[in-house]
Amino acid sequence: MEINLSDFINSLGIFGIADSMGKPFIMYALGLLLIFLGIYKKWEPLLLIPIGVGVILTNTPFINLMAHPADDVALTPYVLREQMGLLYLIYLYGIKTGLFPLLIFLGIGAMTDFGPLIANPKTIFLGAAAQFGIFGTLIGAIALNFPMKEAASIAIIGGADGPTAIFLTSKLAPHLLGPIAIAAYSYMALVPMIQPPIMRLLVSKKNRAIKMDQLRVVSRKEKILFPIVIMMATILLIPTTVPLIGMLMFGNLLKESGVVDRLSKTAQNELINIITIFLGLTVGATMTYDAFLNVKTIMIIVLGLIAFSIGTASGLMFGNIMCWISGGKVNPLIGSAGVSAVPMAARVSQKVGQETDPFNNLLMHAMGPNVAGVIGSAIAAGVLLSLLG
Repeated sequence: MEINLSDFINSLGIFGIADSMGKPFIMYALGLLLIFLGIYKKWEPLLLIPIGVGVILTNTPFINLMAHPADDVALTPYVLREQMGLLYLIYLYGIKTGLFPLLIFLGIGAMTDFGPLIANPKTIFLGAAAQFGIFGTLIGAIALNFPMKEAASIAIIGGADGPTAIFLTSKLAPHLLGPIAIAAYSYMALVPMIQPPIMRLLVSKKNRAIKMDQLRVVSRKEKILFPIVIMMATILLIPTTVPLIGMLMFGNLLKESGVVDRLSKTAQNELINIITIFLGLTVGATMTYDAFLNVKTIMIIVLGLIAFSIGTASGLMFGNIMCWISGGKVNPLIGSAGVSAVPMAARVSQKVGQETDPFNNLLMHAMGPNVAGVIGSAIAAGVLLSLLG
């Protein structure tokens, strides 16, 4: 057998990168940055580390890990084995079908305590106010000549809810899944960096120091009834939201029922951990240098940042209104938690409040609008899907 040294040398990865004018190096840098932020900054490491690795792997020269046949090709065992890259197989069955976001919502529901929202239902208005970023950015994206379905998919980034963004985009604009997923999850992870300056700008130091009354104790019966009532209301009013809200409430019912601990713990741990690994890898894998290094993708990421910032600001402004109406009993900082980055946004409300008064405990109060934001972003996605789907 003759060994061709020239062919071997040309197969080295460095030559493939050179043929691409070094563009993969930009993506490697992005992937390494995400890994750095996850490990050293501890910003959503469960998401950023798999996404970062996915970004690096998908830009491997010569081996297309996201290779796939034409859409009209039958998915025979031969096609699955010979014509599809490893990461595309996971993407096909988990992301493109919308399965992974729904399973993530199941896990989130099983890990979430809706008690703060039940104890102080007025905070649902803060969660609703924070969704203004979605609809405000929708108008802006349309003004920039994005088609309606693409504009809706971009706007949902403002909810800072990765699973919801992926679910809606997979239905309306699947060709934008990569940049939208990256933007949504990146802004979820960057909540501790993006939100505090907006919070300090829009909330006075005096109001940031407001201490809120302790929340009442919520009964077990209330916690069991809540997911059932929300589920039924969603079925009757906004059926397009049922896949997301239904899975969220199902997971919460497993937790609060107290009689299916095995199922609840599986949803909270093994299931969501496995899905998070696959979701992160495949979200990162959509970010090839061809898909990422273009003007449209940059516009999407910028619009996503604007959407998230508007959502934070609108939540804070409504928090200021509630503070005035209540005679100073509501700390406006909890309004920023109306975006649905659970529980990171609530922790940021707590942190910024304690900068003014180290003994101010806002975490549980902020969890009310935080979980309301999860429901609100899912409802917003359902409304957009019913109008445009």
